[in-house]
Amino acid sequence: MAKLIWVLHGPNLNLLGVREPGIYGATSLSLIDEGLVRYGQDRGVRVETFQSNHEGELIDRIQAAPQAGVDFLVFNPAAFTHTSIAIRDALAAVALPFIEVHLSNIHRREAFRHHSYMSELAVGVIAGLGPTGYRLALEFACDSLAGTDTVRV
Repeated sequence: MAKLIWVLHGPNLNLLGVREPGIYGATSLSLIDEGLVRYGQDRGVRVETFQSNHEGELIDRIQAAPQAGVDFLVFNPAAFTHTSIAIRDALAAVALPFIEVHLSNIHRREAFRHHSYMSELAVGVIAGLGPTGYRLALEFACDSLAGTDTVRV
């Protein structure tokens, strides 16, 4: 059976393409998701995506991941990165490997965005690379699940 990776998107990411394109780019979330699903198919991995503006829905999804057979998460918690201990606790409880992704470089933005409640649990963090960051996270997840996550130069 193919490995399963869930890509989770937090609040306001449904507005990608129209929301502050100077910060978040012009690519819509649906285009990002379609590209990730195709990339997964090319790698023989099932990729399912989910976006919510609601903290509880993201927590429910994270808690459901082990029972759904999820092997790896790619997660952009968006604004919840800096505020949600509850999401952090859900990630700790399920103990699935995940990569934290941010479209913008949160460290070049307002001071309140510099702290992440998720980063210390994440396998890695990708920030500031726009939609490419999602693909790089998915590539690493696929390599990790295949046992080929060696450093390439």
